[in-house]
Amino acid sequence: MEIAGYAAAVLIGLSLGLIGGGGSILTVPILIFFFHIEPVIATTYSLFVVGITSSAGAFSHYKKGNVNFKIALLFGLPSLIAIFIMRKWVMPAIPHHLFNLGQFELTKPTLLMLVFAGLMLAASISMIRKKKEFITGDLAISYTKLVFQSLLVGIITGFVGVGGGFLIIPSLVLFAGLPMKKAVGTSLMVMTISSLLGVLGDVSRHEPLNYTFLMIFSAFAVAGIIAGSYFTKYVNDAKLKPAFGWFVLVMGIFVLVTTLYK
Repeated sequence: MEIAGYAAAVLIGLSLGLIGGGGSILTVPILIFFFHIEPVIATTYSLFVVGITSSAGAFSHYKKGNVNFKIALLFGLPSLIAIFIMRKWVMPAIPHHLFNLGQFELTKPTLLMLVFAGLMLAASISMIRKKKEFITGDLAISYTKLVFQSLLVGIITGFVGVGGGFLIIPSLVLFAGLPMKKAVGTSLMVMTISSLLGVLGDVSRHEPLNYTFLMIFSAFAVAGIIAGSYFTKYVNDAKLKPAFGWFVLVMGIFVLVTTLYK
């Protein structure tokens, strides 16, 4: 199972390298189902892996001039604050047992997985459906909407440990007027900083981490993102994104079913 898990880690990186998002949403299920890591701890591990993997992609895009540091700061700062608050104070405050509904017990790990399954379904639909071309260029930056989306991404990232690229990229295109390639590069920069800060929030509470495992797992994901960045010039994004969306949809349904009927 571990060999399959490391192979799946490469898939995370490939997705981030090829389409700039989507892959990070697979990290938590992979850690749980292939490596049997407890859901709450898996969110911390996921933030670490996403942060390290995104940094490799962000550096690659930086060399190509595809990172807008001003927008990364404008979008990233509110998100960073939200993530740190979520990991430092909100997550520890959520009790393990929430309530019972008949024979169904809603616990903190179960809630995490249900929210995660919902996010996977939402992300898959956004990747599957065809979208109109965004108008970019001389659009005025919508600061209010940009900050609102940043806070939303921060709350989601802090709660379930995903990078949020599927939310960040459309926000940067629609509300900051960035071209798609710069939106992808800037998104990876935001994901790098925000994810690693989320881990810092957990470490500051003395959460034990298996750094040896994390570095090995991250190495496979980084190999995937390097390969994905290289293959972008050969792969048709219009066909790849919906195909990957269908895969995430199946995974989301699997997570939902196994969580409800375990």
